[in-house]
Amino acid sequence: MTGLRWGILATGGIATAFASDLRTAGLDLAAVGSRSQESADEFAARFDIPRAHGSYIDLAEDPEVDIIYVATPHPMHHEDARLALQNGKHVLVEKAFTLNRAEADDLRSLAAEKGLLAMEAMWTRYLPHMVRLREIIAEGTLGEIRSVSADHTQSLSTDPEHRINALSLGGGALLDLGIYPISFIWDVLGAPDRISATARLIETGADAEVATTMIHAGGAISTSFSSSRTVGPNRAVVLGTDARIEIDRIWYTPTSFRVIAADGTLLEEYDSQVEGRGMQYQAFAAEGAVAAGDVSGALLPLPIAQSVEIMGTLDEIRRQIGVVYPSES
Repeated sequence: MTGLRWGILATGGIATAFASDLRTAGLDLAAVGSRSQESADEFAARFDIPRAHGSYIDLAEDPEVDIIYVATPHPMHHEDARLALQNGKHVLVEKAFTLNRAEADDLRSLAAEKGLLAMEAMWTRYLPHMVRLREIIAEGTLGEIRSVSADHTQSLSTDPEHRINALSLGGGALLDLGIYPISFIWDVLGAPDRISATARLIETGADAEVATTMIHAGGAISTSFSSSRTVGPNRAVVLGTDARIEIDRIWYTPTSFRVIAADGTLLEEYDSQVEGRGMQYQAFAAEGAVAAGDVSGALLPLPIAQSVEIMGTLDEIRRQIGVVYPSES
């Protein structure tokens, strides 16, 4: 590792999970920034962080911080990541990377101009079972990949003012939950050639359920379903001509999978052994990219160029289902 000094921007639930895994991994958690000094102080005390800042700009300007994890809601990602980059900090930005492709493009350009790493915190891609899955596919064990299917379903708050339901906060199942299967599908099959999406919108205009069918190179088909109002199997399958991979629930967290040949023979069984939630692996990847001088992220499981393209896919899905965020109007 490079010994990068981490700062955390915001103190909500996802920031708490990330800070916990950084501590578990023994990485250098140097500072936290919040919109209030009280919140920053409480967070710093909980995770033994030496410096607590009562504003995001103070965190961004902290000379003892090298890289900032942006953990604010989706509509704030662009502004907060931009603040960090302009102050010479690498950024790891919570997924979805931004609110739309235009914002993602802007961050990519600014990071390139500054010679800094800008990386999407799609932590699932960096988990050990996903690393092994990519190895199996690269080895040709599955033959030709014909389909990928995955769901991400949770029963979350129905309060119209809750973040998951508020369009002003980037609410809806797609950016919070659908980003996981969409990113996974991109990982395995690459960019879609055709996209078909449908959704159920709630009274706030946010999508409570969204389903996609996409056609990829060679005619491979992907399907996804995401919901904020019901709990499903949360499993995923990669189906090839020679074998398939069945990932157990919850597929986007450290879990197990099986590789099964077309004749039913069990070829491999993998079971994750991960300490904590597993968010430290994306931090390892970020530090490794900086150490290797790969600030473009070209060698990462999720390079920034692909994050930008994925935001374009999400834009098209939203166009089809009729979801527009207030800041885009």
